[in-house]
Amino acid sequence: MTKKLLALVIFSGLALTLSGNSGLAQSKPRARDLGVPFQGTPGPFNAITDVRGVHVGHATLIRGEGALQVGQGPVRTGVRVILPRAKNPADPAFAGWFALNGNGEMTGTTWIEESGFLEGPISITNTHSVGTVRDAIIAWQVERGAAFQPWSLPVVAETYDGSLNDINGFHVKAEHVLEAIESASSGPVAEGNVGGGTGMRCLGFKCGVGTSSRVTQAASVYTVGVLVQANFGGGRQLTVAGVPVGREIFGDRRARLAEPPSGSERGSIIIVVATDAPLLPHQLKRIARRASLGVARTGGTASNGSGDIFVAFSTANTGAASAQPTANITLLSNSQISTLFEATVEATEEAIINALVAAETMVGRDGNRSEALSHDQLQEILQRYNRLESG
Repeated sequence: MTKKLLALVIFSGLALTLSGNSGLAQSKPRARDLGVPFQGTPGPFNAITDVRGVHVGHATLIRGEGALQVGQGPVRTGVRVILPRAKNPADPAFAGWFALNGNGEMTGTTWIEESGFLEGPISITNTHSVGTVRDAIIAWQVERGAAFQPWSLPVVAETYDGSLNDINGFHVKAEHVLEAIESASSGPVAEGNVGGGTGMRCLGFKCGVGTSSRVTQAASVYTVGVLVQANFGGGRQLTVAGVPVGREIFGDRRARLAEPPSGSERGSIIIVVATDAPLLPHQLKRIARRASLGVARTGGTASNGSGDIFVAFSTANTGAASAQPTANITLLSNSQISTLFEATVEATEEAIINALVAAETMVGRDGNRSEALSHDQLQEILQRYNRLESG
């Protein structure tokens, strides 16, 4: 896939469309760079793309400032696309999904539940752009002959960015979905205020997209990669490496950060888990469930207003969905799966913290401001709890 970078400046404020995974994101420190201690061994990129064959791309839309004018802006949104089999998108992958709390949307999951297969890309955007993205994915599959069946049931998930973005302006278009697909690549993955995560907030701070991976030993050496679009939780819940960072910060700055009262939380998290381990759908559902424990490690509690929906897929067993009467598949024994559970929990936790660390302060519609988590303050708090690793 090619990588694209397009920037356009217009008269009133900034209009910016970004696609691809290279560039600015990789110059930012990640949580490990700040000394945040995590368990487990990451892959070379510490990203979902450490699972061979998985490509990721995005398109970011930032335009306008000031008072909300529906249909005009300000715009703070985008779309993220994950290609499970980038070199052969018409080859379905075994998959499973799980909803920790269902106040959200992920299309295509009934067919995953029924068939056990993921047929094509996974896309993540804002709540009111799901239909546009779904239609664009279908058009792309039809044009390229990448649909497995005569019809297409794409997996498109969402989180709500309406506090910063003109969400009812429907600014994500088919062209942006195609940009995200065409820019998809392996290697480092852009995090923070990018793609579908552009206007997202979580655990009291600006947030967005994060990723991480783990290399683990079961019957063989396998990789588990996680990508999150995080938009959940209140500030006082934030926990980093077991340290109550949110309570420490909001004790000093609660009034200025205007944390919503308990019970008023609105938000969601979408989690995509990829692995090269040869797992079947029922096992992948078990993997998806374990992502919940990674969310809990960061302070998430799956509130009533949260759409916490997770999907897991395996890149092993290529061709398993062919039209042949039978297929030969490889299965990892359940007796070997616990290390993959552990890897999923660890990578999910780190992906969420990476999203927080990468995000930058953003001002959106009506001057609404979402502050980034201060790296210096995070390090100072971890140091006080003797949880900061030295470089």
